[in-house]
Amino acid sequence: MHKSVLSDETIKSLNIKENGVYIDCTLGHGGHSLEILKKLNNTGHLYSIDQDAEAIKVAKEKLKNFKNITIIKGNFVDLDKYISQYEIKNIDGILFDIGVNSSQFDTAERGFSYRFDSRLDMRMNQENELDAYKVINEYSSDMLTEIFRKYGEVKNSKQLSNEIVKSRSEKPIKNTFELNKVIDSVNPAWSKKNPYKQVYQALRIEVNNELDVIEKAIQKALDNISVDGRVAVITFHSLEDKIVKGVFSRNKQEFIETPMELKYKFRTFKSVYPTKKEVEENLRSRSSKLRIIRKNY
Repeated sequence: MHKSVLSDETIKSLNIKENGVYIDCTLGHGGHSLEILKKLNNTGHLYSIDQDAEAIKVAKEKLKNFKNITIIKGNFVDLDKYISQYEIKNIDGILFDIGVNSSQFDTAERGFSYRFDSRLDMRMNQENELDAYKVINEYSSDMLTEIFRKYGEVKNSKQLSNEIVKSRSEKPIKNTFELNKVIDSVNPAWSKKNPYKQVYQALRIEVNNELDVIEKAIQKALDNISVDGRVAVITFHSLEDKIVKGVFSRNKQEFIETPMELKYKFRTFKSVYPTKKEVEENLRSRSSKLRIIRKNY
């Protein structure tokens, strides 16, 4: 079962008002949304976004007793569009949980995990045309090398890319275990890092255009949050966190000069990490990090 990471810390950081308006940009199975809804009264409202139809189905069942929630199927990169479409005003908090839902990893046919033999897929939105099969079988060696290096920090990305192109010239690489065999063929030259994890992370990011949408969506959140509102972002690896930190830093630098002081438009808080207990209970939380920013004026 999927467990929401840093749940208590995230809800606390949002400083939820019972009559406030909130947006959960990553509904998933509804863990964080549920905790937000528990703190809202009948005049408060939550808007939750997700592009995964299966996740929305599960979340709707979990949240069926709450009337003050609107669930939106879509990508959070279109946050500004949804704010306009649903006429969302006076937003007190926006949450991003930038991670793959555990059920996506654990559902073999989704093709996210190297642990199951299934067709290479990795699409969070099943309506998208690009999947991992197309990346592996249609990208050039140079393109594969670039995504493995950039998104997975794969040490011998060029060697792996050449082996993939060589293997697929004989027959397409259709399944995860077929890809694993190619990875194994260059494994002796790898570092101690899990080579499967690095490669699959790179493919997932490429298929879902994850890093580009993160920066755009968070900036849109900061542009639309109300005064004293907060944006909370949970990341799971350094590539994501670097983007979040950069967006926060750029916006924090904006300020006005008053007679007494420099007043910054945004204030950032210390990053929050999972407790030892949470990591013991949910190993997938070990690499998570929560960043929070508040709008001052």
